[in-house]
Amino acid sequence: MPRPISARIHLDAVRQNLQLVKRLAPSSRVWSVIKANAYGHGIERIYPALAEADGIALLDLDEAVRVRELGWEKPILLLEGIFEPADVETADRHRLTVTVHCDEQLALLKTSRPRERIDIQLKMNSGMNRLGFRPGEFEAAWERASGIEAVGSIGLMSHFANADDGAIDWQTDEFDVATRNLPGTRSLSNSAAVLWHPRAHRDWVRPGTILYGASPTGRARDIEGFALRAAMTLESRIIGVQTLAPNETIGYGRTFTADRAMRIGVVACGYADGYPRHAPTGTPVMIDGVRTRIVGRVSMDMLTVDLTPCPAAGIGSSVELWGEHVRVDEVAEPSGTIGYELVCALARRVPVSIDAGVTNEPEAHSA
Repeated sequence: MPRPISARIHLDAVRQNLQLVKRLAPSSRVWSVIKANAYGHGIERIYPALAEADGIALLDLDEAVRVRELGWEKPILLLEGIFEPADVETADRHRLTVTVHCDEQLALLKTSRPRERIDIQLKMNSGMNRLGFRPGEFEAAWERASGIEAVGSIGLMSHFANADDGAIDWQTDEFDVATRNLPGTRSLSNSAAVLWHPRAHRDWVRPGTILYGASPTGRARDIEGFALRAAMTLESRIIGVQTLAPNETIGYGRTFTADRAMRIGVVACGYADGYPRHAPTGTPVMIDGVRTRIVGRVSMDMLTVDLTPCPAAGIGSSVELWGEHVRVDEVAEPSGTIGYELVCALARRVPVSIDAGVTNEPEAHSA
Protein backbone atom coordinates (compact mmCIF):
# COMPACT_ATOMS: atom_id res chain seq x y z
CA MET A 1 0.00 0.00 0.00
CA PRO A 2 1.42 3.47 -0.88
CA ARG A 3 2.07 6.14 1.72
CA PRO A 4 -1.18 7.85 2.68
CA ILE A 5 -0.10 11.33 1.59
CA SER A 6 -1.91 12.83 -1.42
CA ALA A 7 -3.02 16.11 -2.94
CA ARG A 8 -6.41 17.02 -4.38
CA ILE A 9 -7.03 19.75 -6.94
CA HIS A 10 -10.45 21.40 -6.60
CA LEU A 11 -11.71 22.60 -9.98
CA ASP A 12 -14.75 24.34 -8.51
CA ALA A 13 -12.41 26.41 -6.36
CA VAL A 14 -10.54 27.64 -9.44
CA ARG A 15 -13.83 28.40 -11.18
CA GLN A 16 -15.15 30.32 -8.20
CA ASN A 17 -11.92 32.27 -7.77
CA LEU A 18 -12.00 33.21 -11.46
CA GLN A 19 -15.59 34.39 -11.12
CA LEU A 20 -14.55 36.52 -8.14
CA VAL A 21 -11.90 38.18 -10.31
CA LYS A 22 -14.54 38.92 -12.92
CA ARG A 23 -16.83 40.47 -10.30
CA LEU A 24 -14.02 42.61 -8.91
CA ALA A 25 -12.92 43.79 -12.37
CA PRO A 26 -16.17 43.70 -14.38
CA SER A 27 -14.90 45.96 -17.17
CA SER A 28 -11.66 44.05 -17.70
CA ARG A 29 -10.76 40.94 -19.59
CA VAL A 30 -8.81 38.30 -17.69
CA TRP A 31 -5.46 36.73 -18.43
CA SER A 32 -5.45 33.67 -16.17
CA VAL A 33 -1.82 33.16 -15.18
CA ILE A 34 -0.81 29.49 -15.14
CA LYS A 35 2.98 29.78 -15.14
CA ALA A 36 5.11 27.19 -13.30
CA ASN A 37 2.75 24.39 -14.34
CA ALA A 38 -0.24 26.32 -12.96
CA TYR A 39 1.57 27.18 -9.73
CA GLY A 40 2.24 23.50 -9.15
CA HIS A 41 -1.39 22.45 -9.61
CA GLY A 42 -0.85 21.02 -13.10
CA ILE A 43 -1.94 22.72 -16.32
CA GLU A 44 -3.84 19.73 -17.62
CA ARG A 45 -5.55 19.28 -14.25
CA ILE A 46 -6.90 22.81 -13.89
CA TYR A 47 -7.54 23.45 -17.60
CA PRO A 48 -11.26 22.50 -17.41
CA ALA A 49 -11.78 25.25 -14.82
CA LEU A 50 -10.43 28.03 -17.05
CA ALA A 51 -13.17 28.13 -19.68
CA GLU A 52 -14.41 31.56 -18.58
CA ALA A 53 -10.99 33.21 -18.83
CA ASP A 54 -10.40 35.53 -21.78
CA GLY A 55 -6.79 34.49 -22.18
CA ILE A 56 -4.06 32.42 -20.57
CA ALA A 57 -0.67 33.82 -19.55
CA LEU A 58 2.48 31.80 -18.83
CA LEU A 59 6.23 31.80 -19.36
CA ASP A 60 7.30 28.61 -21.03
CA LEU A 61 6.87 27.90 -24.73
CA ASP A 62 6.33 24.20 -24.11
CA GLU A 63 3.55 25.00 -21.65
CA ALA A 64 1.97 27.33 -24.21
CA VAL A 65 1.99 24.54 -26.78
CA ARG A 66 0.43 22.17 -24.23
CA VAL A 67 -2.42 24.63 -23.71
CA ARG A 68 -3.05 24.91 -27.46
CA GLU A 69 -3.02 21.13 -27.76
CA LEU A 70 -5.66 20.94 -25.03
CA GLY A 71 -7.95 22.85 -27.39
CA TRP A 72 -7.61 26.44 -26.14
CA GLU A 73 -8.59 28.83 -28.95
CA LYS A 74 -8.39 32.16 -27.13
CA PRO A 75 -5.20 34.24 -26.67
CA ILE A 76 -2.11 32.88 -24.94
CA LEU A 77 0.45 35.36 -23.63
CA LEU A 78 4.15 34.60 -23.14
CA LEU A 79 5.01 36.78 -20.15
CA GLU A 80 8.77 36.88 -20.81
CA GLY A 81 8.48 36.81 -24.56
CA ILE A 82 10.86 35.27 -27.08
CA PHE A 83 14.59 34.56 -26.91
CA GLU A 84 15.67 33.13 -30.30
CA PRO A 85 14.36 32.82 -33.88
CA ALA A 86 12.86 29.39 -33.23
CA ASP A 87 10.65 30.98 -30.56
CA VAL A 88 9.18 33.31 -33.16
CA GLU A 89 8.36 30.33 -35.35
CA THR A 90 6.61 28.61 -32.44
CA ALA A 91 4.69 31.77 -31.57
CA ASP A 92 3.57 32.05 -35.19
CA ARG A 93 2.58 28.40 -35.46
CA HIS A 94 0.52 28.43 -32.26
CA ARG A 95 -0.82 32.00 -32.50
CA LEU A 96 0.86 33.21 -29.32
CA THR A 97 0.93 36.78 -28.06
CA VAL A 98 4.44 37.70 -26.93
CA THR A 99 5.65 40.19 -24.37
CA VAL A 100 8.38 42.45 -25.72
CA HIS A 101 10.59 44.09 -23.11
CA CYS A 102 13.85 44.89 -24.91
CA ASP A 103 15.31 45.89 -28.27
CA GLU A 104 16.78 42.44 -28.79
CA GLN A 105 13.26 41.00 -28.90
CA LEU A 106 12.19 43.69 -31.36
CA ALA A 107 15.16 42.70 -33.53
CA LEU A 108 14.07 39.06 -33.51
CA LEU A 109 10.64 40.10 -34.75
CA LYS A 110 12.09 42.48 -37.35
CA THR A 111 14.10 39.71 -39.01
CA SER A 112 11.30 37.14 -38.86
CA ARG A 113 8.84 36.24 -41.59
CA PRO A 114 5.80 34.77 -39.80
CA ARG A 115 2.79 33.54 -41.73
CA GLU A 116 0.60 35.90 -39.71
CA ARG A 117 1.49 39.00 -37.77
CA ILE A 118 2.30 38.35 -34.13
CA ASP A 119 0.45 40.32 -31.48
CA ILE A 120 2.67 41.74 -28.78
CA GLN A 121 2.44 43.26 -25.33
CA LEU A 122 5.02 46.03 -25.06
CA LYS A 123 6.28 46.11 -21.49
CA MET A 124 7.22 49.19 -19.53
CA ASN A 125 9.64 49.20 -16.62
CA SER A 126 7.61 51.58 -14.48
CA GLY A 127 9.67 50.90 -11.35
CA MET A 128 9.91 47.15 -10.85
CA ASN A 129 13.35 47.29 -12.51
CA ARG A 130 13.33 43.77 -13.89
CA LEU A 131 12.07 43.83 -17.46
CA GLY A 132 10.78 46.53 -19.79
CA PHE A 133 11.52 49.83 -21.49
CA ARG A 134 11.84 52.80 -19.15
CA PRO A 135 9.06 55.40 -19.33
CA GLY A 136 11.19 57.95 -21.17
CA GLU A 137 12.05 55.36 -23.84
CA PHE A 138 8.66 53.75 -24.13
CA GLU A 139 7.05 55.83 -26.87
CA ALA A 140 10.13 55.42 -29.07
CA ALA A 141 10.02 51.66 -28.46
CA TRP A 142 6.36 51.67 -29.50
CA GLU A 143 7.29 53.52 -32.71
CA ARG A 144 9.94 50.93 -33.51
CA ALA A 145 7.54 48.08 -32.81
CA SER A 146 4.77 49.59 -34.92
CA GLY A 147 7.14 49.80 -37.87
CA ILE A 148 7.93 46.07 -37.86
CA GLU A 149 6.02 44.16 -40.52
CA ALA A 150 5.78 41.01 -38.38
CA VAL A 151 4.07 42.82 -35.50
CA GLY A 152 0.28 42.82 -35.24
CA SER A 153 -1.56 44.56 -32.44
CA ILE A 154 0.45 46.25 -29.70
CA GLY A 155 -0.84 46.12 -26.15
CA LEU A 156 0.76 48.10 -23.35
CA MET A 157 1.65 46.51 -20.03
CA SER A 158 3.63 46.93 -16.84
CA HIS A 159 4.06 45.11 -13.53
CA PHE A 160 3.67 46.41 -9.97
CA ALA A 161 6.45 46.10 -7.42
CA ASN A 162 4.37 46.43 -4.26
CA ALA A 163 0.65 46.40 -4.97
CA ASP A 164 0.32 44.16 -1.93
CA ASP A 165 1.14 47.01 0.46
CA GLY A 166 -0.94 49.67 -1.26
CA ALA A 167 1.70 51.69 -3.06
CA ILE A 168 0.92 51.71 -6.77
CA ASP A 169 0.24 55.37 -7.67
CA TRP A 170 3.88 56.08 -8.42
CA GLN A 171 3.90 53.33 -11.04
CA THR A 172 0.47 53.98 -12.53
CA ASP A 173 1.34 57.66 -12.89
CA GLU A 174 4.58 56.80 -14.69
CA PHE A 175 2.70 54.42 -16.97
CA ASP A 176 -0.14 56.84 -17.73
CA VAL A 177 2.16 59.75 -18.56
CA ALA A 178 4.38 57.65 -20.82
CA THR A 179 1.44 56.07 -22.71
CA ARG A 180 -0.92 59.04 -22.93
CA ASN A 181 -0.37 59.43 -26.68
CA LEU A 182 -0.34 55.74 -27.54
CA PRO A 183 -3.17 53.47 -28.68
CA GLY A 184 -3.58 49.91 -27.48
CA THR A 185 -5.09 47.94 -24.64
CA ARG A 186 -3.62 48.39 -21.17
CA SER A 187 -2.69 45.65 -18.68
CA LEU A 188 -1.31 46.44 -15.22
CA SER A 189 -3.00 44.47 -12.48
CA ASN A 190 -1.54 41.41 -10.81
CA SER A 191 -3.44 39.51 -8.09
CA ALA A 192 -2.88 42.17 -5.42
CA ALA A 193 -4.07 44.97 -7.70
CA VAL A 194 -7.14 42.95 -8.70
CA LEU A 195 -8.15 42.72 -5.03
CA TRP A 196 -7.24 46.17 -3.78
CA HIS A 197 -6.64 48.65 -6.62
CA PRO A 198 -9.60 49.03 -9.01
CA ARG A 199 -8.00 52.13 -10.52
CA ALA A 200 -5.40 49.83 -12.07
CA HIS A 201 -7.74 47.25 -13.60
CA ARG A 202 -7.73 48.74 -17.11
CA ASP A 203 -8.47 46.57 -20.17
CA TRP A 204 -6.87 43.33 -18.95
CA VAL A 205 -6.04 42.01 -15.49
CA ARG A 206 -3.51 39.25 -14.82
CA PRO A 207 -4.49 37.26 -11.71
CA GLY A 208 -2.15 34.50 -10.65
CA THR A 209 -2.02 33.31 -7.07
CA ILE A 210 -5.59 34.29 -6.21
CA LEU A 211 -6.88 31.88 -8.85
CA TYR A 212 -5.51 29.16 -6.58
CA GLY A 213 -6.84 30.67 -3.35
CA ALA A 214 -3.57 31.98 -1.90
CA SER A 215 -2.89 35.48 -0.62
CA PRO A 216 -0.78 37.91 -2.67
CA THR A 217 0.77 39.16 0.56
CA GLY A 218 1.55 35.69 1.90
CA ARG A 219 -0.75 36.41 4.86
CA ALA A 220 -4.03 34.52 5.08
CA ARG A 221 -5.69 37.25 7.14
CA ASP A 222 -5.33 39.73 4.26
CA ILE A 223 -7.76 37.84 2.02
CA GLU A 224 -10.44 37.23 4.65
CA GLY A 225 -13.78 38.36 3.26
CA PHE A 226 -12.93 37.69 -0.39
CA ALA A 227 -14.30 34.11 -0.39
CA LEU A 228 -11.24 32.78 -2.17
CA ARG A 229 -11.12 28.99 -2.04
CA ALA A 230 -8.07 26.80 -1.85
CA ALA A 231 -7.49 24.98 -5.12
CA MET A 232 -5.17 22.41 -3.54
CA THR A 233 -5.54 20.25 -0.45
CA LEU A 234 -2.48 18.42 0.82
CA GLU A 235 -3.58 15.62 3.11
CA SER A 236 -2.16 12.58 4.84
CA ARG A 237 -2.77 10.33 7.85
CA ILE A 238 -1.26 9.60 11.21
CA ILE A 239 1.02 6.57 10.96
CA GLY A 240 2.28 6.44 14.53
CA VAL A 241 1.52 7.68 18.06
CA GLN A 242 3.92 8.36 20.91
CA THR A 243 3.21 9.39 24.50
CA LEU A 244 5.79 11.80 25.92
CA ALA A 245 6.52 12.28 29.59
CA PRO A 246 7.24 15.79 30.87
CA ASN A 247 10.65 17.04 29.69
CA GLU A 248 10.99 14.43 26.94
CA THR A 249 11.98 15.71 23.50
CA ILE A 250 11.05 14.70 20.00
CA GLY A 251 12.67 14.63 16.57
CA TYR A 252 15.98 15.71 15.09
CA GLY A 253 17.76 18.35 17.10
CA ARG A 254 15.43 17.76 20.06
CA THR A 255 13.88 21.16 19.33
CA PHE A 256 10.61 20.46 21.18
CA THR A 257 10.39 19.56 24.86
CA ALA A 258 7.10 18.41 26.37
CA ASP A 259 6.05 20.54 29.37
CA ARG A 260 3.54 17.87 30.43
CA ALA A 261 2.52 14.36 29.50
CA MET A 262 1.21 14.53 25.93
CA ARG A 263 0.32 12.38 22.95
CA ILE A 264 2.17 12.99 19.71
CA GLY A 265 1.02 11.90 16.26
CA VAL A 266 3.48 11.03 13.50
CA VAL A 267 2.26 12.15 10.06
CA ALA A 268 3.41 10.76 6.72
CA CYS A 269 4.56 14.10 5.28
CA GLY A 270 7.94 15.77 5.19
CA TYR A 271 10.07 18.21 3.26
CA ALA A 272 10.63 15.64 0.50
CA ASP A 273 6.89 15.94 -0.17
CA GLY A 274 7.06 19.73 -0.43
CA TYR A 275 6.18 20.65 3.15
CA PRO A 276 8.55 23.38 4.39
CA ARG A 277 11.42 22.07 6.51
CA HIS A 278 11.53 25.32 8.45
CA ALA A 279 7.90 25.19 9.59
CA PRO A 280 8.24 25.86 13.32
CA THR A 281 6.43 24.36 16.29
CA GLY A 282 2.97 25.91 16.31
CA THR A 283 2.36 25.78 12.55
CA PRO A 284 -1.32 24.83 12.21
CA VAL A 285 -2.59 21.47 11.00
CA MET A 286 -6.02 19.82 11.00
CA ILE A 287 -6.51 16.36 12.53
CA ASP A 288 -9.92 14.72 12.00
CA GLY A 289 -11.42 18.19 11.53
CA VAL A 290 -9.81 19.62 14.68
CA ARG A 291 -7.17 22.33 14.44
CA THR A 292 -3.90 21.65 16.25
CA ARG A 293 -0.18 22.26 15.62
CA ILE A 294 3.01 20.62 14.49
CA VAL A 295 5.73 20.17 17.10
CA GLY A 296 9.42 19.61 16.65
CA ARG A 297 11.43 19.63 13.45
CA VAL A 298 10.02 18.57 10.09
CA SER A 299 12.06 15.70 8.69
CA MET A 300 12.34 14.32 5.16
CA ASP A 301 9.36 11.97 5.29
CA MET A 302 7.55 12.70 8.55
CA LEU A 303 6.42 15.44 10.87
CA THR A 304 4.95 15.31 14.36
CA VAL A 305 1.77 16.90 15.70
CA ASP A 306 0.24 17.65 19.08
CA LEU A 307 -2.80 15.41 19.68
CA THR A 308 -3.88 17.20 22.87
CA PRO A 309 -6.86 18.98 21.22
CA CYS A 310 -8.03 15.74 19.57
CA PRO A 311 -7.75 12.93 22.14
CA ALA A 312 -9.70 10.49 19.97
CA ALA A 313 -7.20 10.75 17.12
CA GLY A 314 -4.87 7.87 16.45
CA ILE A 315 -3.26 5.82 13.71
CA GLY A 316 -5.25 6.32 10.52
CA SER A 317 -6.69 9.72 11.51
CA SER A 318 -6.95 12.18 8.60
CA VAL A 319 -4.59 15.14 8.42
CA GLU A 320 -5.00 18.31 6.37
CA LEU A 321 -1.60 19.95 5.97
CA TRP A 322 -3.09 22.79 3.93
CA GLY A 323 -6.30 23.31 2.02
CA GLU A 324 -9.80 24.56 2.78
CA HIS A 325 -9.36 24.81 6.56
CA VAL A 326 -5.63 25.37 6.98
CA ARG A 327 -4.76 27.92 4.33
CA VAL A 328 -1.43 27.41 2.64
CA ASP A 329 -0.46 30.93 3.71
CA GLU A 330 -0.86 29.88 7.36
CA VAL A 331 1.83 27.28 6.78
CA ALA A 332 4.03 29.52 4.66
CA GLU A 333 4.10 32.65 6.82
CA PRO A 334 5.60 31.09 9.99
CA SER A 335 8.02 29.22 7.72
CA GLY A 336 9.36 32.48 6.34
CA THR A 337 8.01 32.04 2.83
CA ILE A 338 4.83 32.51 0.78
CA GLY A 339 2.08 30.15 -0.28
CA TYR A 340 3.17 30.40 -3.93
CA GLU A 341 6.41 28.62 -3.09
CA LEU A 342 4.73 25.77 -1.25
CA VAL A 343 2.21 24.84 -3.93
CA CYS A 344 4.85 25.19 -6.65
CA ALA A 345 7.14 22.88 -4.66
CA LEU A 346 4.72 19.98 -4.29
CA ALA A 347 6.91 16.93 -4.88
CA ARG A 348 6.40 14.59 -7.82
CA ARG A 349 6.18 11.65 -5.45
CA VAL A 350 2.89 12.96 -4.00
CA PRO A 351 -0.10 11.41 -5.82
CA VAL A 352 -2.53 14.01 -7.14
CA SER A 353 -6.24 13.57 -7.82
CA ILE A 354 -8.83 15.91 -9.28
CA ASP A 355 -11.98 16.93 -7.48
CA ALA A 356 -14.25 18.13 -10.28
CA GLY A 357 -17.24 18.97 -8.08
CA VAL A 358 -18.09 20.97 -5.01
CA THR A 359 -16.23 19.84 -1.92
CA ASN A 360 -18.22 19.12 1.21
CA GLU A 361 -15.54 19.49 3.80
CA PRO A 362 -16.50 19.33 7.52
CA GLU A 363 -16.62 22.59 9.46
CA ALA A 364 -13.38 23.41 11.21
CA HIS A 365 -13.16 23.25 15.00
CA SER A 366 -10.74 25.39 16.94
CA ALA A 367 -8.16 23.80 19.17
